[in-house]
Amino acid sequence: MIDNRNEAIDTFLQTHGWSAVTRKPLAGDASFRRYERVFNDNGEVAVLMDAPPPQEDVRPFVTIARHLVDLDLSAPRILAADEDKGFLLLEDLGDDTYTRLLAAGHDEYALYKLAIDALIHLHQTPIADVIPDGVMTYGEERLLEEVDRLNEWYLPMVNAPALTADVRASYRDLWKTILPTAWNTPSSLILFDYHVDNLLLLPDRVGVQACGLLDFQDAVCGPVTYDLMSLLEDARRDIDPDLVASMKSHYLAQFPSITPEVFEASWAVMAAQRHIRVIGTFARLKVRDGKPHYLEHMPRLWRYMDTCLTHPILAPLKDWLTTHVPDDLRTVS
Repeated sequence: MIDNRNEAIDTFLQTHGWSAVTRKPLAGDASFRRYERVFNDNGEVAVLMDAPPPQEDVRPFVTIARHLVDLDLSAPRILAADEDKGFLLLEDLGDDTYTRLLAAGHDEYALYKLAIDALIHLHQTPIADVIPDGVMTYGEERLLEEVDRLNEWYLPMVNAPALTADVRASYRDLWKTILPTAWNTPSSLILFDYHVDNLLLLPDRVGVQACGLLDFQDAVCGPVTYDLMSLLEDARRDIDPDLVASMKSHYLAQFPSITPEVFEASWAVMAAQRHIRVIGTFARLKVRDGKPHYLEHMPRLWRYMDTCLTHPILAPLKDWLTTHVPDDLRTVS
């Protein structure tokens, strides 16, 4: 099967004028996608995305990438595509991810401000223009499926007692009550995995185009707080609370119609939803996919949960978690 896939890649590249190429693996991610940097004899460089169906579908990536470029943001240009087979040839935006730059001591404030400015640019685009055809609203059923990963994957992983049907129903019901608060802010395009692994610095570009964007195929329409929160409450790294406060203030200064109270309530709900989703997803990656290294981020995620659960809107969720996921079930070895 692997040999057949490699033969199909060779055919795809040759069809689009990339014969006699050298291929070098790039870092993968938590999905079934893999990436390679390809070099041809003319000195051209591109990135190959191999996203095998039926596990992956490249069409959403293509739609969002082209849309972001049309909005004057720096997503990779699509150089060639075979959507049926799951192959894309992408513009190579380089290796200067925020993750690498921060590890090397780059100016943290400048990087985060640039990323926030890119979101400001996106969120200042009228809703009628910012949501491309085919992008769905971040709806209740998807939100509930994501938070239920706590019950489906995390609790069994930590050998928690099985929940009764009534208890699981009460969990869904409290989320149905809480979630609408997040929509009191305006909506925009949510890129969904907006964090340092998926952002690059492109110093040769001007303004918000200096922020390169990756991994946005799960984009949806939803509250403007979501991507801000996923950037500033990053599952993979700790961020100075003063920097978080500064970035929030910088963002809100551009949207005076959003009151701090509405903003913080929406933030708390979206933070709780995302962190619970990621906790359940990381458990699934360990149990189902044999990728245990994601568990190293669990303590940080539970710390984030402790913080967002202090918001009064989340009191019912705090009570439920205290009862059914007590502290001794939040430690993962």
